[in-house]
Amino acid sequence: MAETERDDGAVGFLRCFGAQLRLLREREGLTRAELGSRLGYGEDQIASVELGRRIPKPEMIDRADEVLGAGGLLIAMKAEVARARYPAFFRDAARLEAEAVELHAYANQALPGLLQTEEYARAVFAMMKPPLDEEIVDQRVIARLARQAIFDRRPAPLLSFVIDEAVLRRPIGGQAVLRAQLEQLLIVAKKQTVEIQIMPLRSEENAGMAGPFTLIETVEGRRITYVEVQTVSHVHTDRQRVRALEAKYGILRAQALTPQKSATYVEGLLGEPWTSTEPREA
Repeated sequence: MAETERDDGAVGFLRCFGAQLRLLREREGLTRAELGSRLGYGEDQIASVELGRRIPKPEMIDRADEVLGAGGLLIAMKAEVARARYPAFFRDAARLEAEAVELHAYANQALPGLLQTEEYARAVFAMMKPPLDEEIVDQRVIARLARQAIFDRRPAPLLSFVIDEAVLRRPIGGQAVLRAQLEQLLIVAKKQTVEIQIMPLRSEENAGMAGPFTLIETVEGRRITYVEVQTVSHVHTDRQRVRALEAKYGILRAQALTPQKSATYVEGLLGEPWTSTEPREA
């Protein structure tokens, strides 16, 4: 996902936000360095935001609105700024995900973003070709971790994941990163509203060979599916298409290990020599 994939609308909005920040700063008679000092950021970071090159964090927007006496002007743009963190093809899905009362995902390439540790997410973005700019990688990681606020929502949505064992054996970022990621899976799996199931490689049947997908139900009762491959994504609302993937997901859950057996399986993977971070004897 190259930087050029960010759509013109997002670029234009970020520049507009940056221009508003600059005008408010100049109205208060502050230099970039002075504003940065009050916000806890460097002069270069303030310059990048004002030029639309950097996406500010929500807490930075809140603090800037207060320091500059913006009266809520900057805060009013915070939601749209947050959306700009995501690549254009994922923006609609991110909004639906944040509003979901139920979310169910099948993964056979990499762990779902909602389950990724910071190090794992960074490794995923860093290995993309053509490569992303370091600043874009930072933004994508921050956005991915921000999505995990879904686990803390009240009332909590019902979440389930079916993950192909091959994903758990793929050492993205190295053995230490993978081990920490497996440990994170066990932590998340203990949440009352989360169920994680593993599709073992030894399984002779797997209904998900066509690739990963996500099922979403909104608070209004809308049932949606999201499918993505090679930065091409589709949000489907057609009932026939959604129903077909719902049926497929039900079959996948039946074919996979139960949540309890899946946790035991992950614990077993952590006990295997290939996940060890200790140097091996010659």
